[in-house]
Amino acid sequence: MFDNGNHVVLRRDDVCVVLKTPDGEMPQVEYWGRDFGMPEAEDMLAMLDAMTLKVTPPDEKPDAALRPSLLPQGAEAFAGRPGLEAHRGGAPVFVRWTSVATTAGAHDGAPADAVDVLDVHAEDGVNDVALDMRLELAEGGLLLAKAAVKNIGEGAEPLVVNWLDLTMPIPRRADHLTQFTGRWPLEKQPATTALPVGSVTRDCRHGKTSHESPWMFIASDGEPKFSAGEVWTCHLAWSGNQTYRIDNLPQHEALLGAGELLGPGEIRLSAGAAYTTPQVCFSYSDVGLDGAASRFHRWLRALPRHVRGDRPVTLNTWEAVYFDHDETTLIRLADLAAKVGVERFVLDDGWFHLRRDDTKGLGDWIVDPAVWPNGLNALARHVRGLGMQFGLWFEPEMINLDSDCAREHPDWILAAPEAVPCRADVSYRTQYVLDLANPDAYRHVHDRMADLIGELGIDYIKWDHNRDVTEPVHAGHYGLHAQTEACYRLFDELKREFPGLEIESCASGGGRTDAGMLQHADRIWASDSNDPRDRADIQRYTELIVPPEMIGAHVGPSPAHSTWRATDLSYRAAMSLEGCSGFEWNILERTPEELRQITGFVALVKELRGVLHSGSVHHADFHDPALRARGVVSDDGSRAIWVVATVTNLRDVVTERLRLNGVRDDRVYRVRMRQEIGESRWGWNTPAWMRDARGEDGFEVGGALLKRVGLQIPPLWPLQAIVLDIREVR
Repeated sequence: MFDNGNHVVLRRDDVCVVLKTPDGEMPQVEYWGRDFGMPEAEDMLAMLDAMTLKVTPPDEKPDAALRPSLLPQGAEAFAGRPGLEAHRGGAPVFVRWTSVATTAGAHDGAPADAVDVLDVHAEDGVNDVALDMRLELAEGGLLLAKAAVKNIGEGAEPLVVNWLDLTMPIPRRADHLTQFTGRWPLEKQPATTALPVGSVTRDCRHGKTSHESPWMFIASDGEPKFSAGEVWTCHLAWSGNQTYRIDNLPQHEALLGAGELLGPGEIRLSAGAAYTTPQVCFSYSDVGLDGAASRFHRWLRALPRHVRGDRPVTLNTWEAVYFDHDETTLIRLADLAAKVGVERFVLDDGWFHLRRDDTKGLGDWIVDPAVWPNGLNALARHVRGLGMQFGLWFEPEMINLDSDCAREHPDWILAAPEAVPCRADVSYRTQYVLDLANPDAYRHVHDRMADLIGELGIDYIKWDHNRDVTEPVHAGHYGLHAQTEACYRLFDELKREFPGLEIESCASGGGRTDAGMLQHADRIWASDSNDPRDRADIQRYTELIVPPEMIGAHVGPSPAHSTWRATDLSYRAAMSLEGCSGFEWNILERTPEELRQITGFVALVKELRGVLHSGSVHHADFHDPALRARGVVSDDGSRAIWVVATVTNLRDVVTERLRLNGVRDDRVYRVRMRQEIGESRWGWNTPAWMRDARGEDGFEVGGALLKRVGLQIPPLWPLQAIVLDIREVR
């Protein structure tokens, strides 16, 4: 640590954060960006002292008004959105810290001289409020921020917290903001504009991360690129309601931040009680969006519970049979799945009491004897006997009024009392939310799920969440925070009780995709759309945070059920390679030629997944809006797999060159086209290199040429893709 009595420097994995820590005051971030190294950091402190901002006249409070603290407040003359808003007994509480203490340290296992953690403890002895905050540079250089506010008063009046946001400064050269929107099934749609002026917030009130979530705020110097340029990103690791914020005011340094969107009166702290925020994740990169994403991937992969080993090729039955469950048909489907190489067979919605459509049965979780007279045991045993894992669909947080559970326990519904039952013309999927913060409701769901997991030997759960959580009234109070924490707790409890159990988080597709859920789930379902054209963009923006081994990406039927767009099997297979591959398809209806192609594709997945599910992810920046190219490079640079695709008609006759980031300049590689996915089509001309690349031996070329000159892309027809296998030979 460098400390001239007034600064703390946090450093890890090429990222540096310099904080000013004046005695008795909340720290300020003076620098967040690339780590310049040890000697330069010493020089930086001297330079920062020389650049200290002063207001006029000089004897007024110095630079708080210009450079906000870690928790900006009106008491600092900050004119933007305060970091903390609270009240007690109807009167506002404006915190003024009477004491502030900072402690610098390092993560477990760090070198003796490392400093990458700063803890701050502050107290306001007048308003009886305490704050604990931690900044941590985690694995990969991802900056994690978390805070807890505590009522240290002894009086009867609770402290009511309206919000507690965490922020980081961004430089004035950051002049663009990218955020996201979307819908079912078209998630993660980016929108880039000039950085807005003023204090601007964007709220998500769906009760889950949602399809139209801001997803993250990305500030950039110019429009963001994947492979170049500076970006500063912010993401809230939380699966409930959210607020993202920008404070871009002329008199202050600009701020980027986020926090949980709390409901009215939701957080009421009695004496001694505390509220802890979700993690807010900040990622800096000077090599574009891929660099920022890499920090998220490295952090998540370093977590103890992150999935390890080969990710199984999965077949899910939803688009194969929907609600039409028949044991004989499903056993035949399992037989064929095993024959083509599938490793996990998942029975989707439709197996439980009354469930012939989506209007009944949620909440009961009893196998329907009318459809499964022998229970699910025979199917589960058969699937495991074929060498596959067995998975089952649940929607544990939901309930239908037409269910035994709702008839027996109407008080378990998380809703405003006047909303049950709701008017038929404003119903929401004819289902409600089950109040998991109610201990009896929680235990009911847990016990039903645990009984089936134990009885059937379930290896995998597809956990769905299809309804927004609106008007979440629990015990007379707003209860979304407690509901979200109960969901996390149920994930964790089941996984503790059944070691090896994996859980996929689905919310009508990608409606609950966030770094909070990723610390409990093993996989996410990126979208209910298996249309590969839409998936090309949904997946590339989903993996701004989610590493590919956690993204379910299946081959579906053609035409796709979500868009009715028809595409070649080769195109659908290529897009599936970009995540955790599988099928959402009734392969019993496929021709022998299609089954041969499917079998070859599964074998290719198994060959390549060691790289695909562990390497660094790269995207090419093209001028032609029709082109997409995405690669994964092994950590040692010895192997890379690239998928090049079109999403519409090419604009130009002479296509661009693909420069392969991630390969090493001083090595020679063999480039080969993998044709197991099936034949792709292109016109006009064929680049000469492709004639050799289509053979078993491929052709050899230096890494420097691949990176700086690149490969001429063939004029692919619309909705076509090729797969390139680049392997080091010397």
